[in-house]
Amino acid sequence: MMKLQNDLILRAARGENIERYPVWLMRQAGRILPEYRAVRSKLSGFKELVETPEFAAEVTVQPVDLLGVDAAIIFSDILVVPEAMGLEYQMIESKGPWFEKTIRSAEQLNYAETNFDIEDRLGYVLEAIKITNKELNGRVPLIGFAGAPWTIFCYMVEGQGSKTFSESRKMLYTNPTLAHELLSRITEVTIQYLQAQVKAGVHMLQVFDSWAGILGTEQYAEFGLKYLNKIALAITDVPLTLFSKGAISSINTIAKLNCNTIGLDWNMDIAKIREDVGEKRTLQGNLDPCALYASHNDIVNSTNNLLNSFKSKRHIVNLGHGVYPDIDPEKVKTFIKTVKNYEIKY
Repeated sequence: MMKLQNDLILRAARGENIERYPVWLMRQAGRILPEYRAVRSKLSGFKELVETPEFAAEVTVQPVDLLGVDAAIIFSDILVVPEAMGLEYQMIESKGPWFEKTIRSAEQLNYAETNFDIEDRLGYVLEAIKITNKELNGRVPLIGFAGAPWTIFCYMVEGQGSKTFSESRKMLYTNPTLAHELLSRITEVTIQYLQAQVKAGVHMLQVFDSWAGILGTEQYAEFGLKYLNKIALAITDVPLTLFSKGAISSINTIAKLNCNTIGLDWNMDIAKIREDVGEKRTLQGNLDPCALYASHNDIVNSTNNLLNSFKSKRHIVNLGHGVYPDIDPEKVKTFIKTVKNYEIKY
């Protein structure tokens, strides 16, 4: 693998010495950038962009060139996994994902295939990774990702986005055996997919559990963390970040899993979590994305307040969730420059 000119994020993830905090943003390759919208306009929609390696690579590199982030994250979608398993989805403008088929019974479990060639069905993502690394030419690391089994389960059962995911949660009570079987299948495919991304050239991985916070602590341990643990044990070649949005009461348990970094949303208190987990894990986050709607001066102040709350070098700076699509890229640059200009006190 090509030697990296900037490996700050990898050193921070491993707990090694860093000269400044690394910074990147979730959803940094996206609608905040006019250059992204220009590429997207050439295609029929979001899915075609995800499935066209040359264009996916182009928009992956844009934030490195335009915003100055310390890492690229491959432009893709967590829903490529259920689609590869046999549940095709559509991305409907202003509404989000929609699945024609859902899994709510033992008979429908047949929709969820596991015995297939990952490189065949998800080869477009792996090709995008290879092209992106050529374009980056060692400037910064490339992050790969997947959705956590619980979050993917929610979409495969619900068939669309939801505020409550009540059909998914209902199954945990009415048919836990079926729930565990589906979660096991998703986990098996996800591990293969993440390992294929490493083979294709990513330097780091992140697993997004976007809907972790809708479960209680005990349920999340049983239907969420049990499967995150399997993934964490299987990923050994590159640093791994686990981001369980909203799972405040489970952070100490997540810290015991075989990961390098714990992603934090903006509702989580970094100082308290650092006190609880000590130096054994890197923390990532966690400025409120809405802070970037403020004035440039306020963004500088809120970013410095965040940085001043750190009590360790084991931090990767990010937002507490993805950057919102209508945020001014110049405000994002202010956030990034503030992080880069900050002098570590430890």
